Amino acid sequence: KLKGIDGMGTLCPLVSSVIWPKKPGDSKVAMAKTLAFGVFTLITQIIITIVLKDATLDLSQASTTDSSSVYNFYVGVALMMFVGFGYLMTFLKAYGLGAVGFTMFITCLGVEWAIIVESYMGKGGLTIDFMSLLNGNFAVAAVLISFGGLIGKTSPMQLMVLVLIELTCYCANKVYFLKQYDAEPLIADCGGTIIIHVFGAYFGLAACKVLGPPSKDKLNGASYVSDLFSLIGTVFLWLFWPSFVAGGLPGGVGQTTALINTVLALLASTVTTFGLTQLMENGKLSTVPIQNATLAGGVAIGATANVVDGFGAIVIGTIAGGLSTWGFITGPLFGDVDTCGIHNLHGMPGLLGGLYSVLVPHLYDNTGMKSGHQLLGLLGTFA
Repeated sequence: KLKGIDGMGTLCPLVSSVIWPKKPGDSKVAMAKTLAFGVFTLITQIIITIVLKDATLDLSQASTTDSSSVYNFYVGVALMMFVGFGYLMTFLKAYGLGAVGFTMFITCLGVEWAIIVESYMGKGGLTIDFMSLLNGNFAVAAVLISFGGLIGKTSPMQLMVLVLIELTCYCANKVYFLKQYDAEPLIADCGGTIIIHVFGAYFGLAACKVLGPPSKDKLNGASYVSDLFSLIGTVFLWLFWPSFVAGGLPGGVGQTTALINTVLALLASTVTTFGLTQLMENGKLSTVPIQNATLAGGVAIGATANVVDGFGAIVIGTIAGGLSTWGFITGPLFGDVDTCGIHNLHGMPGLLGGLYSVLVPHLYDNTGMKSGHQLLGLLGTFA
């Protein structure tokens, strides 16, 4: 019962030592470490509150705030963070509460921190509007992707440090290297294929490699019920992914094109995943590819969703779905340390989408994209 309550079981040595101490003094040391999380969390929140005291609310677009405004996209993206990512990671039979609970904590802390860091880096001051909230959720998506590789192996304190460090690096990469706040950004990437997915996946995988595989991984598995809850997360992510890709674009032709192309790419990756899974699994439809690879089209189309046609979206969605399915079934890389398979869902499809953005200027006219810049942005972010 204790394993079910804390959601970590033997995958987290810190919590295990609190529940089953080996020596009389071990429980006091472990408890002190556990309480340090609460203290550090409150101190961080106090610091954030003091910093936000000088924030200015940008209400210049207040008259346009209605059901069709950026707020609508913000709600969709926020649902992806809280419900989509949270429930997607409930496939671990002993970590359901931890997956949903820590996703909520990471999202709330991360949005606050990202608003501050990105605003100061990109604007030179602290102003908050709906785009700030939306960008904060985009930033948190990178951390939640990394969390997918680390889930079940890290303590709450370690997760908090991950949030603060990774988001600072994410904002620095976005603002200073990819120049997303400049008049002429280095790359075009409306849906975060490079900025979010590639960065989050390989930052997380680097952390996974440092931590190594769990010492005791008997709870690193799924059950019928946990798989069912995980599919709820898949459905939420699938439904709101177009908001994630198009939410940061201004209203008009580009945003509408991105919405349509994202749906087409998701449709293609979903159908491809079902068909290829059955062929590769000797006639069976295994759950893991269906939970994850069906979303690969949304990952890959992000960088080019607003500039390609429907055929291009279908093609990239099909390839991404097949590549991700192959990765989840064969597990060629990082399988020993990557709990949720973020390399297969975000890493490889992200690289695919980034390389596609390098080719798009040669395939379509008037994209406003430069192949050399797209390649430089992809390689720099990956590195």
